Amino acid sequence: MYTLISQYFTDLTPVQCQQIEALDALYRDWNEKINVISRKDIDNLYEHHVLHSMAIAKVIHFRSGSKILDFGTGGGFPGIPLAILFPDCQFKLIDGTGKKIRVAQEVCQAIGLRNCQPTHMRGEDEKDLYDFVVSRAVMPLPDLVKIVQKNISKKHQNALPNGILCLKGGNLQAEIQPFKNIVQTTEISSFFDEEWFKEKHVIYLPR
Repeated sequence: MYTLISQYFTDLTPVQCQQIEALDALYRDWNEKINVISRKDIDNLYEHHVLHSMAIAKVIHFRSGSKILDFGTGGGFPGIPLAILFPDCQFKLIDGTGKKIRVAQEVCQAIGLRNCQPTHMRGEDEKDLYDFVVSRAVMPLPDLVKIVQKNISKKHQNALPNGILCLKGGNLQAEIQPFKNIVQTTEISSFFDEEWFKEKHVIYLPR
């Protein structure tokens, strides 16, 4: 099923293809021990988790040397798929649930993903600066901003100014209301044809 990914990302290297292809067996194996993905959803790993994570890469192409923080990564989404796509960028993946971070650590090690650092910690305790913070439906946007705005660097090096990129679904009007003049919402269905992506969005909030 990794061909679903190569359909939308046509310039993947052989190493990236191998890393993506390896995810299925790894997550199935770990999911038997630690429930990081819904048992019902493991068959949809590439569509609902890997490709969904990669929607961020359709909004921005991170420049080499960019630092990205994945807040509330769980078992490694969106951080691991993005780290595969951008091997010249540095990704730190944090989550407050240690067993989920262990899965992300083991997956990174198994596929040789050296630019990805899964770490067991709460967002409130993260002190470093990053070009972007990414997340996937972790919490309402205003709550996320309160925690991570301290971590967004003032020095810009990408086409988009530094900020937050998050994956969200459904009606977002109330959530983005406080930021309505600056937030940008992109429908994922404009990138990917699958029915599942309807009413799902990439939200970009500049620093």
